[in-house]
Amino acid sequence: MAERYLGAGHLPKQREGGMPADPEGLPRQRRGATPQMRGRYPDYDVLAEADHWDAKTREVVLARLEPPPIRFFDEHEVRTLTAFCDTVTAQDGDPRIPVLALVDKKLHEGELDGFQYEDMPDDRDVWRIVARGLDETAMQLGHPSFGEAPVDDRHDLCERFAAGELEGGAWDELNVTRAWSVVMRGTLQAFYQHPWAWNEIGFGGPAYPRGYAALGVDLKEHWEPEEEFALDPVEDTVARGLE
Repeated sequence: MAERYLGAGHLPKQREGGMPADPEGLPRQRRGATPQMRGRYPDYDVLAEADHWDAKTREVVLARLEPPPIRFFDEHEVRTLTAFCDTVTAQDGDPRIPVLALVDKKLHEGELDGFQYEDMPDDRDVWRIVARGLDETAMQLGHPSFGEAPVDDRHDLCERFAAGELEGGAWDELNVTRAWSVVMRGTLQAFYQHPWAWNEIGFGGPAYPRGYAALGVDLKEHWEPEEEFALDPVEDTVARGLE
């Protein structure tokens, strides 16, 4: 029955051609889906466990596979911010998690995070100002827009954004460092709420109403995946000078 659910601080440095510098031997996904079909758990698909979730949880999670059409951002903002979200999440190829569509849904429905920096505008305004700022800075580099800039330039611009180094024009309308925090919080919330991200990191997904029974150290539930690629990502990042 579960088969019907099968479906689709610093930025990482990149290898030649603008593609993420993946560690050698990272497996291709063989079951289910992950971003770009790469992952440490190639035979794991959290959606195969969907029949064990309660009906409401299953409805909420499965809806993330096909979020509603864009309603908050305009067409130009969509192009710019889609490129931004793909750049900061290193989504260089299909399949991609529809990060901006999930962000758009949240902003359109007014489901904000319940707090706002004292010296910052509403989060919805921050996203729009950031889109303008990204395009303005890209145009200073000779590109029509951020979304039309080469991958390496988009990456460098995002690093400058993360470091709070962007200024002038739209950037003078907000605290740039806090703007980075706002948009990255939204980006990461969207990315890691998606089942494909759960496959990538080996997250077991919702456990209600089944619950957990293997509560000891280093114990796994029978549905939790075994890692096929065990190279420590933190140690590997440092060893290859990618931090």
